[in-house]
Amino acid sequence: MLDCLEVLTIKEKNLLINEAITHKEVRLIGADGSQMGICSAKEALRIADEANLDLVEIAPQATPPVCRVMDYGKYCFEQAKKEKEARKNQKVVNVKEIQMFIKIDTNDFNTKANHAIKFLQNGDKVKMSVKFKGREMTHTELGLALIQRFLDTVAAYGSAEKAPKLEGRNYTVVISPKTTK
Repeated sequence: MLDCLEVLTIKEKNLLINEAITHKEVRLIGADGSQMGICSAKEALRIADEANLDLVEIAPQATPPVCRVMDYGKYCFEQAKKEKEARKNQKVVNVKEIQMFIKIDTNDFNTKANHAIKFLQNGDKVKMSVKFKGREMTHTELGLALIQRFLDTVAAYGSAEKAPKLEGRNYTVVISPKTTK
């Protein structure tokens, strides 16, 4: 049984336990989940002590507040275990960037397209950007055509999230991998 007066935090919830509960009346839920009715906080604490468990306030906004008799240490352990399991199942998506210029040669283009295909097969997103130097800015349609050619090349492995966008001296597009189900 926990003998502490401090407020312990689990997931952004402030749960009061045992003597930290200062309400006059509480709605009590037993260790087996049964409703035990409304009683004083001292009576609820006595019931929890007799069961050798903790009294935990689970719904402080209710009228009267709802308290439950439970093993608080076991509850904290189970919550931490659930959070760890949820983190384990998350997939981190990386964004790999490929940069080109409008005067790119065929073999260089194919090499960069093959790199993008590898990234997409690994489940990463690819940010493809075409950079313009000097007077090339007057021919942005060539950059758009290069992006379209690139998208056609990697179409079997991924598709553009949004239409290509001109940002300063760069045309950019983000390609996300196709999900195979």
